[in-house]
Amino acid sequence: MSTDITWLIGGPQGSGVETGANIFSRVCAEMGYQVFGKREFYSNIKGEHSYFAVRVADKKIHSNLNDVTVMVSFDAETIFRHYNEVMSGGAMIYDSDLENTTTDDVPTLNQIFKSRLHKELEAKNKPFTISGVLETAKENGVNLYPVSFRDILSKLADETGNPKLKALIRMFNVIGVSLSLGLLKMPPDSLFKSIENIFSKKPKIAEINKQAANHSYNFATAKFNDFNYSLPGTKKEPHTLLVQGHLGAAIGKMVCGCRFQSYYPITPASDECVFLEQHQILEIDGDRPGSTAIIQTEDEISAIGMMIGSALTGTRSATCTSGPGFSLMAEAIGWAGINEVPIVITLYQRSGPSTGLPTRHGQDDLLFAINSSHGEFPKIVYASGDIEESFYDTCNCFNYSDVFQVPVIHMMDKFLSSSVVTCKRFDPSKVTIDRGKLLEKIDDNDYKRFAFTDDGISPRSKLGLENGVFWNTGDERDEYGHISEDPIERIQMMDKRMSRLELIAKKIPKEEQVVSFGVHDFTIISWGSTKGPIIDALEMLKKENIDIGFVQFKLLHPFPTDYAESLLKDAKTIIDIESNHTAQLSQIFKQNLSRDVDYFILKYTGRGMTSTEIYDSLKKIIENKASKREILKHGA
Repeated sequence: MSTDITWLIGGPQGSGVETGANIFSRVCAEMGYQVFGKREFYSNIKGEHSYFAVRVADKKIHSNLNDVTVMVSFDAETIFRHYNEVMSGGAMIYDSDLENTTTDDVPTLNQIFKSRLHKELEAKNKPFTISGVLETAKENGVNLYPVSFRDILSKLADETGNPKLKALIRMFNVIGVSLSLGLLKMPPDSLFKSIENIFSKKPKIAEINKQAANHSYNFATAKFNDFNYSLPGTKKEPHTLLVQGHLGAAIGKMVCGCRFQSYYPITPASDECVFLEQHQILEIDGDRPGSTAIIQTEDEISAIGMMIGSALTGTRSATCTSGPGFSLMAEAIGWAGINEVPIVITLYQRSGPSTGLPTRHGQDDLLFAINSSHGEFPKIVYASGDIEESFYDTCNCFNYSDVFQVPVIHMMDKFLSSSVVTCKRFDPSKVTIDRGKLLEKIDDNDYKRFAFTDDGISPRSKLGLENGVFWNTGDERDEYGHISEDPIERIQMMDKRMSRLELIAKKIPKEEQVVSFGVHDFTIISWGSTKGPIIDALEMLKKENIDIGFVQFKLLHPFPTDYAESLLKDAKTIIDIESNHTAQLSQIFKQNLSRDVDYFILKYTGRGMTSTEIYDSLKKIIENKASKREILKHGA
């Protein structure tokens, strides 16, 4: 019998929910399971609701599901918000001290949600309390496991002779994880090992948490022995990693020789920069030693300016930002474009406009990235679909930037950044470095930085190179870089730069532009992080003998029109799946292929898509029961 369960932990922000989820994920990965975890949190600093859903399976998985198998909660809000996600036959481990809590006792429950919840409870003639919600869950077939978390701390304090433990409610997260693993009959050794790893720099705290874990695990195994789901362990795939989403791009930058990154803190891009700050020195097999200098600047305008300045020295340089920060960078992107400076901008999208939903997911910035900055100049917009892909894509993006001497905007998003997954270990031996026409020596003292060439790309000097003197300006120029407004020279310079769009589409390998997972009568087009939920949804449909095609676009600008047309010529019905309101890919698709999309599956709540949602919508389309726009809503 195969294993596929979803575990959810929730609590107030700052209460250790993420630490608890990391322990649970590490334990499951250590025991050989595939993991896909997703974190959701409010944009305030502390107090609002935060939760982490971790899917665990003995097969490769790429997304979350709607249904929760086991939920653990040490606060009332998690129960109120998520009780109806727990599946029939699933389990709720909860703090029994909360049973009399009313919805009015939880100040962080917003009025709109409370009104919806009250209607649900009124319809079932239940009180607006935790006990009312629990009764509803039990009637839905959910197994309830009440535990007094404070009693566990009190008994642990007595056993260890440490009375201070009674007040350490911060340990509720470890207690919840350990109760869950006891319920699921997971062998405990990996639990203790994971706690040691997470608290490796704080041995005393690690020891206290291990004591709490051991006590809670034993309590659950003794008291909760009637649950039908278990995680006994499975054969571990070799060469696998448990990683958080931003590490793909971060490690990719280290490996491919990025030696300078500037940034201004912004969610969710900051996570990548913090990791790079903590791991600035890297050697891989002795042949790529170096330090990536990470500079936190006063704003995003300064960040992109410093990156461009660094790139002019010949150093591979990047910046990392999210939508509002990218807005501030728009003018400087144009400066890099007219001066043919190779730069890479990693754009972690989130929901806008303005500050929008600052800690939530979205694919809102595609058209903005393609049209960023005024005027016309070549750039590349490229999107990764998962964490493993982002490692290799990052390295490719630097090569594209160097070879074609253009800004490259590497599209990532909050869904990718906040996910914790098991994936194949990144392989640096598959990474090649191509610096393009970067000169190491110039013998001719008549160097022309913007010389007209057959392929439209000029040999590139770097600052300080002997005989490689050049001029940069934001104005149009001649071959040396001196300002020129001559109309014929303007035509030549514009044609020279813009010819690269055709060259890019021709030179980048087809398999790096578009990935086809098969084309059928019904075929999906999509881009970015929707890839994982789509793949899992298609697997679910395949079990019902329903085949739907999927074409993933990675090179979004310049758009791979000819290749896309050849791939999709036999598809009768096109379905566009995106996390935005206006189906931005479909607009580019129609513009370039003169073909309409037939159905849209869209989500713009700020929450990532689940494979369950996509499966349900695709099934409706196949059965001719769907609206033209299917809008997804799952997620608290």
